[in-house]
Amino acid sequence: MAHPRAIRTFVMRAGRTTIGQARALAELGPRYLLPYDPDTTDLVAACALQSGAEGQNHSKTVLEIGFGMGHATAHIAALMPDTLFIGCEVHEPGVGALLKAIGEQQLANLRIIQHDAVEVLQHMIAPASLHGVHIFFPDPWHKKRHHKRRLIQPPLVRLLATRIAPGGYVHLATDWEPYAQQMLQVLGAEPLLANTADGYAPRPAYRPETKFERRGLRLGHGVWDLVFRRLPTA
Repeated sequence: MAHPRAIRTFVMRAGRTTIGQARALAELGPRYLLPYDPDTTDLVAACALQSGAEGQNHSKTVLEIGFGMGHATAHIAALMPDTLFIGCEVHEPGVGALLKAIGEQQLANLRIIQHDAVEVLQHMIAPASLHGVHIFFPDPWHKKRHHKRRLIQPPLVRLLATRIAPGGYVHLATDWEPYAQQMLQVLGAEPLLANTADGYAPRPAYRPETKFERRGLRLGHGVWDLVFRRLPTA
């Protein structure tokens, strides 16, 4: 019997890749872009081997899902040079933009995989191999009939929890309060995770405010961060 087609949590937006982004894809893609390969069952270990061969030693690995144009990703990677960041993004302009930032800022601790993050988690990330997961401002899918497309659902959160090592964390952020409420409920119901705050968390210092976030805050709009820790196994 054929397996049902998975519900997509993203749409392939039309977007123009700039000349600079296209140049970065051509020149830096071969070094910093990781191919989607289900036969690579421990991407973190594979990246550690590559980094070691280049004379780098990253003690931790953080996966970011849906980095957009990569501004926050580059900012955080620059703050934490000893941590390897792997960014998942399906949209080519965003991939090109982050590659351009990697070249301009000489960010040796960043890798990108241009593929559906759910399939990457399922097939390429070994259990307990990640120190953290970042998901900032995922599509809230505002209409009720589209809520099934939201990324943060119990099966995905369970999958994330199994891929994070005990003591590691998952950090979510959204500017849509109904989605924040769903996130809090779903993460709170996952027995492998524990909230680090009494409800929503203060924005961690490493996450920069976006220009849209600053504008929204000036207009009285909210932004909600959630930081949960992976509990040790019994």
